Amino acid sequence: MDVSISARHVNVTPRLEEVIREKIGTLDRFLDGLQHAEVHFDEARNPRIEDKEFLEVVVEGHGHHLRAKVNARDPYSAVDQATLKLERQIRKLRTRLQKRHHGDGRSIRTFDTAAIMQDLSGQPAGGIATIVEEDVVEDDVLPQVVKSKRFYLAPMTPDDAILKMDLLGHGFFFFINKDTNRSAVIYKRDDGDIGLIDEAG
Repeated sequence: MDVSISARHVNVTPRLEEVIREKIGTLDRFLDGLQHAEVHFDEARNPRIEDKEFLEVVVEGHGHHLRAKVNARDPYSAVDQATLKLERQIRKLRTRLQKRHHGDGRSIRTFDTAAIMQDLSGQPAGGIATIVEEDVVEDDVLPQVVKSKRFYLAPMTPDDAILKMDLLGHGFFFFINKDTNRSAVIYKRDDGDIGLIDEAG
C-alpha cells in the first residue's frame, strides 16, 4: 500500500518512517483493495498537555475510507495506537462485507419526515427535517454554527450508507440513495435499529 507522510512541528526520522511503512503500510494484508494511506503528524505547543504528539491516519481504497486520530507521548506510541484502531476498523469492515456477501444484512426502518421528527423529539413536527452535527457549542442567546463540512455525495445503497456511518463513528449519514436517486439520511435509533429518511419525490 502506498503511504504518504507529512508532519508539522515533528521530525520524521528515517527510523520513524520505516516503522510507519512497516505498520501502516501493511494494513492491506487484512483487507484487499486498500491502496493509499495518508499519515500526518503534529505536536501540541501547550506545555501543559502531556500527550503532545497528534497523529491522523486516513486509509482509502476500493471505495473504503478509514480514519484514526490519536494523541500520544511520542510518535512511535502514536503509530502503535493508530495501527490498533485501524486494525479494529478493518476487521469490523471485513466482517460486515462477509455478512453482506452471505445475505446477512441489517434491517432498515423507513419513516416519513413528520413521523421521524416526532420519533426523535417526542413531539409532533412538520415536514422539514434538520439534522445538526453534535459539534455545536451552546450560546446564551442562540446556538451558532461552529463547524461546516463539504463532501462529495456518492450514490450508494442504504446498506452501504450504514457501513460508512459505522466506520466514521457517526450517529447519522447523509447520502444519495442509489435506489431512488434522491437525497437520504440514515441514523441510529435509540432501540438499536436504523432509521431511513428519504427525500420526497
